[in-house]
Amino acid sequence: MFPARMNWSVEAWIRTRRTRSAGLMPRAERVLLNDSQYESMDKTASFTVGIVGATGAVGQELLRLLEARRFPVGSLRLFASARSAGRKVLFAGQGVSVEEARPGVFAQVDVAFFAAGGPVTRALAPDAVKAGCLVIDKSSALRLDPDVPLVIPEINPEAIRSHKGIIACPNCSTAVALMGLWPLHRRFGLKRYIAATYQSVSGAGAEAVQELEAQVLAHTRGAVLQHKVLPHQIAFNVLPQVDSFGPNGYTGEETKMMHESRKITGLLELPVSVTCVRVPVVRAHSVAIHAEFERPVSVEAAREAVAAFSGAELVDDPSREEYPTPLDFSGKAKCGVGRIRLDTALSNGLAFWVSGDNLWKGAALNALQIAELMIRDGLLRPKAALAAV
Repeated sequence: MFPARMNWSVEAWIRTRRTRSAGLMPRAERVLLNDSQYESMDKTASFTVGIVGATGAVGQELLRLLEARRFPVGSLRLFASARSAGRKVLFAGQGVSVEEARPGVFAQVDVAFFAAGGPVTRALAPDAVKAGCLVIDKSSALRLDPDVPLVIPEINPEAIRSHKGIIACPNCSTAVALMGLWPLHRRFGLKRYIAATYQSVSGAGAEAVQELEAQVLAHTRGAVLQHKVLPHQIAFNVLPQVDSFGPNGYTGEETKMMHESRKITGLLELPVSVTCVRVPVVRAHSVAIHAEFERPVSVEAAREAVAAFSGAELVDDPSREEYPTPLDFSGKAKCGVGRIRLDTALSNGLAFWVSGDNLWKGAALNALQIAELMIRDGLLRPKAALAAV
């Protein structure tokens, strides 16, 4: 049993070193962890929590957030590949052994966060559900399954009530983009959007971060810059490819953003066109968006809508050169929205910029917020409590 913890807002220091992993921010940053999702959670309940993919970048962020956000963890089970089994991971001052992720390990787990990729989800999620464990999945495996709700709590929280044991989280770029689009849709009615992403290398995993750092170091030494993880050199470069290309010329990432935006917003015929670009930034994605709306727009009303939205922080003062950057929104619960202006090519159009942490709102934080929401609404209870009824 981990020490009992109260639920309140907490400020935390997150530090980095010059040689970083994908789980660390690119500089020291003092961040505010917004706990509004779980202010009304049952503070007496404790859950057996599982993380599948616990040794990966998203799994490591889940561990940090579980502790920082005072999630009611009674017992923690960490799962990964067979080669990671037996490793010790520190959580709440205690060492937790990593177990092999395999069928049969979920019998006592109340909620499992899956962050190990589509093949693992397909192989193990049905077994977890059969054991009565709620699965919150980060992979793309089941996002478009009609029986699996795809949820961003600030946008479609009601969707969690239709789950059949599995709830999916969106692609990281979809989540960041919708944090800017949703409040504007509520105010003006979204008709279509066109976007270009600026995606950090941590979205491609820890090895991609190491490759960027190695290339920068090689450049300073005058050595040859080598690449193995990404298709081309990423240092001092940008790559207009995230995921593999489909027959229509769009990549998998671009197609995900289109389909996921439609499912989450409920705008099933929404026209979407996206170009996804990998940039030499360690952490946090940014998206440049041009959106057309049904009703007349104004910059003032758009700023008011964004400022009132729980998932976004308005940073938009051109006179002071203030706008969101990935560095400023690494390790933040909200996504930053700025550069709001009238689009000169679209009727009732707005152009704007969004930055958000791909490992937090784009992955670990969104998953944890779903679990918090489930607890708050009485939809997730410990198996032990249910057995005692």
